[in-house]
Amino acid sequence: MSEHAAVVPLYDRRLTPATRITILLIVAIAGLFYVKWVPYYHKAFLASANHSIGKSMLMGTAAQAPAPSWQAALDYTLAYGKAIWQAMVLGLLLGSALQEFAPRAWIARVLGQASFRSVALGGLLAIPGMMCTCCAAPVVIGLRRANASAAAATAFWLGNTVLNPAALVFMGFVLGWKWSALRLGLGIPLVFGTGYLISRLSRPGDIAALRTQLSQAVADSAPETPSIKGWFARFVRLVIGLIPEYLVLVLILGATRAWLFPIAGPALGNDLGWIALMSAVGLLFVIPTAGEVPIVQAMLALGVGVGPAAALMMTLPPVSLPSLAMTGKVFSIRVLAMISLVVLLMGIVAGLLAVLLKF
Repeated sequence: MSEHAAVVPLYDRRLTPATRITILLIVAIAGLFYVKWVPYYHKAFLASANHSIGKSMLMGTAAQAPAPSWQAALDYTLAYGKAIWQAMVLGLLLGSALQEFAPRAWIARVLGQASFRSVALGGLLAIPGMMCTCCAAPVVIGLRRANASAAAATAFWLGNTVLNPAALVFMGFVLGWKWSALRLGLGIPLVFGTGYLISRLSRPGDIAALRTQLSQAVADSAPETPSIKGWFARFVRLVIGLIPEYLVLVLILGATRAWLFPIAGPALGNDLGWIALMSAVGLLFVIPTAGEVPIVQAMLALGVGVGPAAALMMTLPPVSLPSLAMTGKVFSIRVLAMISLVVLLMGIVAGLLAVLLKF
C-alpha cells in the first residue's frame, strides 16, 4: 500500500458484521437498562407502597382538564416531554441503528415472513422494550426498513405498550390485579391477533413483493458501507422527519384535552355510548408509558364508570394520533386503519367486560 494512501477516519470506516451486532446490542441493552429497567424496578416499589405512581397527566389534581389554550398545550407538552424524552432519544437511536447495522437477511427470515411465527416473535421481542407508542415508533420504522413485515412490526409496536410487564405490575398495585388480568387477557389477542390479521389480509401482490424483498435481503444482508457516520446521518433524518410533526400533534392534543374529555364524574357512566366514545378518545390521545394507570385511578376516584375507565385503560397505550402519523411512513393507510379498528373494538370489549364482571 502506498504510504500516501488516504486514511479513512474511524467514524467513516465500514464496520464488520460482528461490530454492527455489538453496537446494536449495546445500544439496546444499555439504553433499556438505564431508561426503562432500573427506573421501573424502583417505581414498582413506589406503586406497592403508595398504591399510586403519580398524578394524572390528563388533569393533575383537578376535577377537569384545563380549558383549551396555548398554555394548556404548552403545559401538557412540557410535562409529557419530561416523562418521555429519554425513551424517545433511545427509540431514535435504536431505529436509526437498525437501519444502518441490522443483519437484514436474518431479520427478513425471522420477522419478514407473512406468518404467525414472525408475528409471535415480533410481539415477544417487544416485551423487554416497555416503550410508549410514540417512542416505539422509530424502532418500528427501523424494523420495517430492515425488512421486517408489516405484521411482525405491528405486533412489536403494540406489544411494547399492551404487554408491558412494568405497566401490568403498576396497574395491579394501583388499580387492583383484576385490572391487570383484564389488560393481559385482552392484550394478548390484541397484539398477536392484529399482527396475524394483517398478515392474512395482505393482497397477493403484497405477498409477492414480500417474497421478492426476502430473497433480495438474503442476498444483500446490509447497506453497502455501514458506518458510525451513516448511523448518525440516519439518526438526523429520523429526527427531522418525525419530531416536528410529532410535537405539533402533541401540542394540539394537549390544548384540546377539555374537548376530548369534557366530563369526569358520575355522569360518565357505563352506557355503551360512553364506553365507545372513551375508546375512540383513548385511541387518539397521547400519554407516556403507564400514563393510563394514574389517569384511570383519578377518573375512578371522581366517580367515572368502570366501563369508560376500562376502555381508556385498553386504548390509551397502544396507539395515538402522533404515533399513527409517525408510523405512516412505513405502514399503509389500510394497515393503520386495521390497527385502529381492532384497538377501538378491544376498548369497547374491555369496557363491557368491566361492567359485566362488576369491577
